[in-house]
Amino acid sequence: MTDMKLSICIPTYNRAEYLQTALTCLAEADFDFAHEIVISDNASSDNTQEVVQGFIDKGLPITYLRMPENAGPGPNLTNAIQHASGEYMIYQGDDDLLILPRIKEVIAYLDANQDVSACHAPWFLHDEVQGVDHRKFYEVDADVKFDRQDFLSVFEFIFQKHIFPEIAIYRMSSVRSAFVPRFFCFWPFVYLAHFLDQGAVTFLKEPFYRSVTVSKVAPNREQAGNEDVMTSWDMYRGGLEYFLHFGVSRGKLSADDEARALYDRMCHIFTALRMSVAVRFWLARNDYVRAYELYTRMAIAGFGDHPSVAELRSQFPVMVGLQTLAYKVSSIPEIKRLILSDADDPQAISEVLLKLGLADHIEVTGDTGESDTQAASTAVLVSSQEAADTFAARGFDPHFVFLESDLMQFVLV
Repeated sequence: MTDMKLSICIPTYNRAEYLQTALTCLAEADFDFAHEIVISDNASSDNTQEVVQGFIDKGLPITYLRMPENAGPGPNLTNAIQHASGEYMIYQGDDDLLILPRIKEVIAYLDANQDVSACHAPWFLHDEVQGVDHRKFYEVDADVKFDRQDFLSVFEFIFQKHIFPEIAIYRMSSVRSAFVPRFFCFWPFVYLAHFLDQGAVTFLKEPFYRSVTVSKVAPNREQAGNEDVMTSWDMYRGGLEYFLHFGVSRGKLSADDEARALYDRMCHIFTALRMSVAVRFWLARNDYVRAYELYTRMAIAGFGDHPSVAELRSQFPVMVGLQTLAYKVSSIPEIKRLILSDADDPQAISEVLLKLGLADHIEVTGDTGESDTQAASTAVLVSSQEAADTFAARGFDPHFVFLESDLMQFVLV
């Protein structure tokens, strides 16, 4: 048995200012057990090493590892874990914060429950500038412990509560076999299957981790995890199917046709609900095409009336059509101008088109009805085939005349 109780593993790369904040928080720890901070630096080119050395000089129990070159996030975390010596391990993002009193409580829980291989909890979304926790990423009604290989109960729990088991304190005796590379399946569901296969797992009601969504270092930064939320729904499904595969393989879940159909439907529903979050993120980027694509998948899963998309359905045809126009026109190098033939306020629509991706060198105007010397470098939006024929007769290239109906034809709500 090691004397080291807890290893806090922090992979990092070129985020010295964020790491400074994380280590400043950890410097306040008054644990009554031995702990270490294992930092794996992915060959940072900033002053990460100097920041870490400053905390080492102050007495923090840091093991600093530096990769010879950037090996990617997975190997960087693996490097930290393989050097960790604690009885328990937690993975901490270099820009996030631990809730130190809660860490002590969770360690005490694990000491008292030797059969538990992983202790999970929701986490706070934290505004560091305001110093407030906005909400938990998911909710757990009360602390709950699942017996080893109880795959059915855990899957039902994940499905019903929409759980994402990303934050946990793990028993190190299970960590090195559980943390293995998987590429097509969402790693928290994969690792949950591995830990449940080896021992009991617990989900606590109260968080011990803060994910910093608004940082003092860069208050307007894009959150690192947002890209996953916006694109990784099929990996989420893959992770759930991986988890179910373990339950079936261990003989803890039925594999008959009826059960498989039910698992498939539950995975479909879980993924569709996760897409509703992605819709909000894509709309924040003014990307109605991607939001509409997600809507079609939500609709076929039975969630076309979900609050995240219900009010958007009337907007989709026009906004997707305009974004498609912006895309097509911007893809033609010789186009320098776009005429909106029937627009009452071309300037207002121009502002919308720019937000939707229209190249900023393209001038947007109304139609003067006069002959035009710039016809060869002009695209036109028209509302009817008759108008398209009229523009062609005036010398505009018919290849660059766009019908409103063509742009919206395949936006079905």
